Amino acid sequence: MKVGLQPALNDANVDATQASSQRQLSISLSALAGDTERNVPLNLCLILDRSGSMRGRPMEIVKQAAQSLIERLNPGDRISVVAFDHRAKVIVPNQVVNDTAKLKNQIASLSADGGTAIDEGMKLAIEELAKGKKDTVSQAFLLTDGENEHGDNKKCLKLAQLATEYKLTLNTLGFGEHWNQDILEKIADGAGGTLAYIEHPEQALNEFGRLFNRAQSVALTNAYLLLDLMPKVRLAELKPIAQVAPDTIELPVQQEGSKLVVRLGDLMKDVERVILATLYLGQLPEGRQAIANVQVRYDHPAIGKEGLLTELLPIEANFVRSYQPAPNQDVQQSILALAKYRQTQMAEAKLQQGDRAGAATMLQTAAKTALQMGDKGAATVLQTSATRLQSGQELSEADKKKTRIVSKTILQE
Repeated sequence: MKVGLQPALNDANVDATQASSQRQLSISLSALAGDTERNVPLNLCLILDRSGSMRGRPMEIVKQAAQSLIERLNPGDRISVVAFDHRAKVIVPNQVVNDTAKLKNQIASLSADGGTAIDEGMKLAIEELAKGKKDTVSQAFLLTDGENEHGDNKKCLKLAQLATEYKLTLNTLGFGEHWNQDILEKIADGAGGTLAYIEHPEQALNEFGRLFNRAQSVALTNAYLLLDLMPKVRLAELKPIAQVAPDTIELPVQQEGSKLVVRLGDLMKDVERVILATLYLGQLPEGRQAIANVQVRYDHPAIGKEGLLTELLPIEANFVRSYQPAPNQDVQQSILALAKYRQTQMAEAKLQQGDRAGAATMLQTAAKTALQMGDKGAATVLQTSATRLQSGQELSEADKKKTRIVSKTILQE
């Protein structure tokens, strides 16, 4: 298993007569599987909301979706299940999958009652996952349909950070209309996972299956991007680095000596992760000049190795006196994806401030950006929300959630 690493600038030519130039650096990464590579065992924890609002059909469908995942686990995989209302309980302690019928019966026994304490469920799940994390891909699926009224949202975010320190990935699933999108998104973003939206109960099976497919495709874990900038090259000060595929996420940057370090988390087999960094280049002599070196540090659970490093890959720009642009269309698509996300964020901020007209205008701009990049589904959702605001209508909770989801990923119908 190797790391595929492909850097590119949005314009490889730079005007050598300018004192400063801005460039977008795209870095595409994936785990490249060889013919003889074996699958890494999965260490999966399901964190299921069983509060009173899940009573009836929602609870039954979620149990069916969870049971369907049990059937898809392979020999050697591990499973644990945590359920929470206003308290949390371990329903299935972390164990190697043997008796699937027994596991499914334990899930079938769940009933809905009480309030919601998400952080209590997260705490127990991290403890269970930690028991089986050695040489596995360790992931949690957290599903909830409500606000964390019996818990502490700040504690949820601290637990998401703790999960990354334990090399665990947390994915979140929002069920229905009344869950806190900001918190579930921050949990997923902070813990290297993804956010799924189950608008209707019958979508639960597909969304659980989609996240499960992603987890099964993970080959390398705990990956970090190491970026070493040359003199006269610096990162933008505000939101300098973001992931733009498969989901759009703003990424925090840390410093390790002379290197800038960005945590990536899991790398999937033959599925591109695309990172976009905004660089400012000072004036450099004519010709091809090194502007940065890039490297990836990662763990390889299939062979029990940690802290492996790819070869150092130099990134160059071509400084020319007679400047002619040399645009890269793939990088331009990444720029549009990030613009769509940030334009939608600006629309949300305006709506919260009571500026409905401003929010509608920004959503229209985001819809046009989505069309530019060929994302017709997102364009339709964004334009529909803009039109509703312009006509004096309120956006429903479902409208707001779908608008946010399409701004950062492809909505699963």
